[in-house]
Formats: sequence, structure tokens, C-alpha cells
Amino acid sequence: MRARTLVLIVAIAAVVLFALLNWQEFSRPTTLNLGWRTATAPLGLLLLGLLGLTLIAFLVSSASAHTRMLMESRQNAKALQAQRDLADKAEASRFTDLRQQLDNHLRETRQRETTAAAEFEKTMSNHQRELRNQLEQMQRSLSMRLGEMEARIDARLGHQQPMAAPAMGAAPVITPPRHTETVSSTEHVEPVLGRGEFTSSPRG
Repeated sequence: MRARTLVLIVAIAAVVLFALLNWQEFSRPTTLNLGWRTATAPLGLLLLGLLGLTLIAFLVSSASAHTRMLMESRQNAKALQAQRDLADKAEASRFTDLRQQLDNHLRETRQRETTAAAEFEKTMSNHQRELRNQLEQMQRSLSMRLGEMEARIDARLGHQQPMAAPAMGAAPVITPPRHTETVSSTEHVEPVLGRGEFTSSPRG
């Protein structure tokens, strides 16, 4: 309970108690001057009635202000809820747009990655093909060179084998001794005096 309402209730209770304690004085008739005429009426009851009317007017005005405040608060709450709904919708649409942008970015990134991977695979396959071709060419050239070397070696071996075959298959040739007599270099030919013959004698 609010303090203002409590004070109001205490004040009303005090006025009612004061009126009950002095009811005879409140109800005693008195001549009253109304300005344009005079009248006889109890002044206390008249003042008590004016106080009650004032209190009722205050309560009515307070209730109307409270009702107006409640209505304004409801309107404000409705407006705030409407603004909140608009903000939520805008935020949801913003999140939706952001999600779409992210999805588009991810899709483009995947497409770029796929394209880059395809190009990389294509480049690698081309390089592998070129490397394979180069290796095949090198293998062919090496095979040709080895073939040429083998042919040269076979040709050389073929030339050497016919020359070596007769030497290996023929019997040894024995040359006859020469019938010419050689005069030893250590012998000295001397004439025999008187006979006309030559005799050989070793050199002294």
C-alpha cells in the first residue's frame, strides 16, 4: 500500500471520529448568510458534507488520473511491443540477409576452391604428362644409344673373332732349318800357306 493512500485513510478516519465525538455540535442549527439570503442549517454537517464532496472529487480525479496513466502505460507498452516486434523483424531480416551473404560467400569460396583444385589437378596432370613424355624420350634415347653401343661392341667382337679363329684351330707351323752355314763371329779365317786353303781358328 502506498504512503499517500495510507495518510488519506488515516485523515478520513480522524475526521469521522471527530464528527462522531462532536455530533451534537455538528447537528446544531445555525443561521447562515448565503450572500443573497439567510438560511438556518447545521454548520458542522454542512462543512462535513463539503469535506466529503471534496474528498470524493479528489478520489475521482485520482482514480481518473490512475486510469489515464494505466491506459497510457498500456498504449506505451503496445507501442513498445510494436517497436520491439519491428526491431525483431528487422533484426531477423538482418540476420537472414547476413546468413544469405555468408552462404553466398561460402558458396563462392567453395566454387573458387573447386575451380582452383580442378586447375591444379589439370596443371599437375599436364606436368605429369610432360614429365612422362620426357622420361619416355630419355628412355628411347638411352635405348638407342645402348643399342648403338651394343652394335658397335658386337661389330668389334665380330671383327676380332674371325682373326683369332685360324690361330686357335691351326696346327703349329715348323719352319725347316736353313742350309746356309754361318761363320761364327768368334772364328777367324786364316789362309793355309802352301795349299791354297783356308782354315778357321778362334781369335786369340
